Amino acid sequence: MNKVYIGVSIDGYIADRNGGLKWLEQVPNPENESMGYEEFMSGIDALIMGRNTFETVLAFGVDWPYSKPVFVLSSTMQAVPTELNNCVFIVNGKLESIVDEIHSKGYRNLYIDGGRTIQSFLNEDLIDEITTSTIPILLGGGSPLFGDLTKHLEFKLASSTILLNQIVQSTYQRVR
Repeated sequence: MNKVYIGVSIDGYIADRNGGLKWLEQVPNPENESMGYEEFMSGIDALIMGRNTFETVLAFGVDWPYSKPVFVLSSTMQAVPTELNNCVFIVNGKLESIVDEIHSKGYRNLYIDGGRTIQSFLNEDLIDEITTSTIPILLGGGSPLFGDLTKHLEFKLASSTILLNQIVQSTYQRVR
């Protein structure tokens, strides 16, 4: 199963015009609730993210946040930082072939992350579930979560909840 778990503005952006993510912290989280992230990650075997998302995570300047293998989609990256050699792997090629190769390694439930990567997976109809956490802000521009599709993709609402009295988290499953 290929799953998306992502924060989004009311107007559908995942980063502001400058690529910034500070707006995700707009709603105070005094209890430091995970908002379902730990539960989501407990069902994930590996991650697939784009190069831009990978570089954004590196720029946070914190310890590597993932305990699961991360596959970075890139046709230009040649290597990852030495300290990540055993947990981050560069992949490229056709998405379906990449997913098949990752599945052959025993990783069945994949977290797909990064705007362009999510859009590419949607264009290939390779997303089974989408969880969005909608933050109550209008960015008026930036990096959109969704882009043009070659065909309609039908999803059904699996669940919806309100977090911190302001964030609407909804999970949709692909209808096949």
